[in-house]
Parts: sequence; structure tokens; C-alpha cells
Amino acid sequence: MPDKLVSLCAVFFLVLSCANPSRHANDETSVSTDSANLSKFVFQLQKTAEGLEAPLALENAHDGSGRLFVGEQAGKIMIIKNGIVLKTPFLDIRKSLVPMKNEYMDVGLLGFSFHPDYKHNGRFFVHYSAPTTKKGFNNRSVLAEFHVSDTNPDVAVNSASILLSVDQPEENHNGGNIVFDEQGYLYIGFGDGGGQGDKHGTIGNGQDLNQLLGKIIRIDINHEKPYSIPADNPFNSGRKEIWCYGMRMPWRISFDTQTHQLFCGDVGQDKYEEVDILEKGKNYGWRAMEGFHVYDTSLFTKNTDYALPIAEYPHPEGLSVTGGYVYRGNKFPAMQGLYLFGDWAFKLFYLQKSTGGSWTKHDCHFSGKADNKFSFRINSFGVDESGEIYAVTQDSVGAISPTGVIYHLAISPPSVSK
Repeated sequence: MPDKLVSLCAVFFLVLSCANPSRHANDETSVSTDSANLSKFVFQLQKTAEGLEAPLALENAHDGSGRLFVGEQAGKIMIIKNGIVLKTPFLDIRKSLVPMKNEYMDVGLLGFSFHPDYKHNGRFFVHYSAPTTKKGFNNRSVLAEFHVSDTNPDVAVNSASILLSVDQPEENHNGGNIVFDEQGYLYIGFGDGGGQGDKHGTIGNGQDLNQLLGKIIRIDINHEKPYSIPADNPFNSGRKEIWCYGMRMPWRISFDTQTHQLFCGDVGQDKYEEVDILEKGKNYGWRAMEGFHVYDTSLFTKNTDYALPIAEYPHPEGLSVTGGYVYRGNKFPAMQGLYLFGDWAFKLFYLQKSTGGSWTKHDCHFSGKADNKFSFRINSFGVDESGEIYAVTQDSVGAISPTGVIYHLAISPPSVSK
């Protein structure tokens, strides 16, 4: 970027920030760089399962069964039961997906979630990439409802009710997982539609409230078919499903089960990866901003109220953020309140909140390992019924690669200096 343009961006940022103090990172969103506790935790990766095909999602059914469900990119959901991956898939929708190849792909079975009352109603929801015949589009993002079998709890009925279909102009930036809040409303994140720099439309999809791409949406799947709009959703015009906007590629969102805050890892363009706490009606900046930084100067000046990340990190410290979870399990009390997340390329991190409200990013340090770099890809994270966190990885890139491994994230007791 030319020096004059850098200076101009800096001036715009200063002027607009002064005009609107809410633009500054406050106690809830500021990031400190304290390094005093970098070695406080020594993490361990405990292998839970292996041999999975490109796993992208891990969920539990909160039904007391203790099972883990793993979504494979090419269209199957597998069950880990009593430490064993069952041979029969819980769900197999490979025929409904776009053709999958053993290479890097952004399409496939991208996320799923069980209804909060799944134990009684057997409902669960899947986000996947389906073919499209619409000219100018690459695929369709489909949100579909399925049900478990009445006779076998380890098998679902392979028949779907499609709730929502969103046309995707590119193969990449489709978004990811599905979560429910404590009221039972469903949230799903959609990427900006792909390509470089959110190129679709005059202001990009992320800032366009008439598009679902580049958004987190919130819908009610309990009262009307296919869904209804919650009365307290923030927008009365445009697409009323929208909860917040300005996302580039929200790759994994999750609720903190204690504070009920919605965390998101939003994949950056060329320079920065970010973690956000998503709030009602807020604009998280893309493509006007990338992390804390101006990306599109002319678009940046058209808005004066961007929500800032709680953390960012630059390339080449990482390449593509993978959002995680706030730890609320019982096995490791020292981990309480840590937000564990990673970078797809090779690293695991955690954010720690200070008493003043700022968040500090740390590298995870591992027992017997000199650095925080791994040869596997960190596709996703998940939690079991007890709140323990798992990393969803694969050793070789490919949408049907059988090199997937699930690891339980644990910590060793802290060392004591004598």
C-alpha cells in the first residue's frame, strides 16, 4: 500500500474514532499484550479417535448418552461411542452434496447441531453445500432439518426438510456451523460469498443488509415452517434474519455457556485473523476493515460504528483462524474461562480475560514440545456433554482424506518453583 494511502487511512481512523468514542476498544473488547503468563499452562493432546475422513465438526447430542458426533466434509456424520468410531454412519448425505474430491475444498458438510430438546424430539440440523443450476453461482448453502430413527438412536432418517437455501457465487467462504442460544433460537454464519476482497456487489456482501452472505443469522425453527423471525431481531428492513453483519468467513461460532456471549473466529483476507464477540445488530467491519485495520478506505468512511475484535494476529503467525470454545468443563479448573481456538495451518492458542476486561492471546505450550507448531490441520473444535474441548484435525489436506484425528485438550498440573 502506498505511503500516502497509509497516511490517509490513519487520518480517517483517527477522525472517525474521535467522532464516535464507541469505536475504541473498551474494557470488554480491548486486547493487552501481557506476556507474564505465557507458560502458565502446559497442554496435552489426548487422542480420542482417528481414521475419520476430513472431519470438520464435532457435536454432542446433550441427551445423556455421552456420544460424540463427527461431521465429515464429504457428507457423513459418524458416532464415537465408548471410545470407538461406529462403522455405520449416523447420517449419510453424500448424494446431496456437490462432487467432493481429495483436495482442498471449502464446500461439503460444513456444520450441524442438535435441537436443545433433541432428547425428546429427535430433531437436528445440518448445513451443507448442494449443487446449483442457477447461472453465475457455484453452489447452494442448504440448512436442512433431519430426525433420528424411532428404533435406533445411532441412526438418523435420511430424509430432509430444507429450511433455507442461499446461493453461493464462489466455491469458498461458505461459512460453517450451527448453534442454539438459551432461548432455542438457531444461529448460522455465512461467509461473504468468496473471491478476493468481497468483490460481489458495489459494497460487497458483508455490508449489504439485503444479502445473507457475510452475516450471522438468527431464526426461530420452533413455531412456523420453515422458520420465523424472532421479534427481537435487530433489523426491520432488508433481510430480517440478520443478527449481525460485516463478516468475511465466520469459521466456527460458539456460545460461552456461562456468560452466553457468542464467540467467532473470522478468517482474514491477506494480513490479519480475528476473534470477535458477536452482539445484536453490530457491524464487524468487513470489507471496510480487516481486524483492527482499514481494508477499503472509501467504504470505511461510509460508516462510523464498527465493532472491533477482542483479538487479532497477523500473518505469518497464522493463516486462517479456527474459532473454538470457552472452557466450562470440570476436569481442569485452571482452564475455566479460557477461550481455546486455533489456526487451521498449524497452531493452537487461548485467550485469557483479565480482571479489567481485556483479552490476552497466548500460544498453547505442550508437554514435550518445544514450539506451538503442528503438522496437522486444525479444522474445528467441539465439546462433549461435560464441557471438555476437542480439537478436530486431519494430517493430510483433502476433502475425503482418511487422516482425521480427534484430540481431547487437557492440561498438566502447573510446575512449582522451589
